[in-house]
Amino acid sequence: MTIAILTLRSRLLRAFVTVAALSALSAPAFAQEGAEEARLRKLEAEVRALQRKVFPGGDGRYFEPQIAPGAQAQVQNGQVMGVIPPATTAVTDILVRLDALEAQLQTLTARSEEQANSLAKLELRLAALEDGAGEVATAPASAAPAMAAQASTPPPIDRSTPTAAPAPVAAPSAERLAAVQAITKPQTGDAGDDEYSYGFRLWNAGFFPEARQQLTRFVEQYPDHSRISYGRNLLGRAFLDDNLPEEAARWFLRNYQADKTSPRAPDSLLYLGAAMIAMRDTKRACIALAEFAETYPLIASGRLADEYQSARANVTCG
Repeated sequence: MTIAILTLRSRLLRAFVTVAALSALSAPAFAQEGAEEARLRKLEAEVRALQRKVFPGGDGRYFEPQIAPGAQAQVQNGQVMGVIPPATTAVTDILVRLDALEAQLQTLTARSEEQANSLAKLELRLAALEDGAGEVATAPASAAPAMAAQASTPPPIDRSTPTAAPAPVAAPSAERLAAVQAITKPQTGDAGDDEYSYGFRLWNAGFFPEARQQLTRFVEQYPDHSRISYGRNLLGRAFLDDNLPEEAARWFLRNYQADKTSPRAPDSLLYLGAAMIAMRDTKRACIALAEFAETYPLIASGRLADEYQSARANVTCG
């Protein structure tokens, strides 16, 4: 009996020592696993934040898994393709995930830097155009003759905006007054549209000073009208076609900056380049034309293709 008891005690002692040794060996593994899991969570948060910055509304659509849930694995040459073999330990699995996340983070960071560089280049071009329009002479251009129906000059415009009020000149001839009077003003029930259409008819007939006066009235009285982009652009054309490129440049730049998606923003940017050519400012003319081609490629090769090619033929850009 005594020998049996001693044998049992010896076996229990060896088992206790074995359990203690195993516990001591597994403790560092659990500690390492906890540290790597914390690192993984941090990297995953950074990737999600950067993904939202580079791809607004980003989700799993931008980072599709190699094997979708429920997809069947393919067997090739006796090996299962597209399936990651099971990790040997939890720590190994975490390290694999960390490597994948770090690769994604590097790709997103590079993409974000490319977008920032592109935006900086566009801002520099726009700043150069603003400087060009700001350096033109501030003296008022020659005045428009009084229109037959309106002898008074238009209300003054703030100095910070382009002005369409030129200095007085000789009174128009009787023949000119009669020709202006022959151009009727539409009466459609939309007062703003009627004002713009009347200005367009005057411009189309070649009465540029009268058209400027009429279009200035429209721009000031109906700043929120659906035709406002057309009005500002046509006002610039009424100056440019009358050999007054400095004032034209101000109106073209103002219309382009107001809303680059507006119907006549492409026209204003293209004619801004034409105005710079007329002012013999080759550098800024080339900037405006390059910006037009880059921002509105479909329009540059479509609706305004002839005007764009004509402008390019009148200037030599490096």
